[in-house]
Amino acid sequence: MNQLIKGYFASLIEPKFVPTAVKVALIVGSILFTINHGSAVWQGKMSRDRWISAGLTYIVPYFVNIHGQYISRRRSSQSAKSRH
Repeated sequence: MNQLIKGYFASLIEPKFVPTAVKVALIVGSILFTINHGSAVWQGKMSRDRWISAGLTYIVPYFVNIHGQYISRRRSSQSAKSRH
């Protein structure tokens, strides 16, 4: 289990994963930002706490996408090993 967690954290900056994760974070994060904070931005009511929340709106989809790519790659390599 410890190896799984270390592998995930290492994958957060894996060059093969980052481009897709950034695209997903920008698209999904922007949609969520608009839904959750759009009116506050429009009305000029963005507080420090809201900006922190807005940052998480982009970070969470990035982490989730990296997790999906990491698990997929891990399962794929385990499946390839079991065939040999």
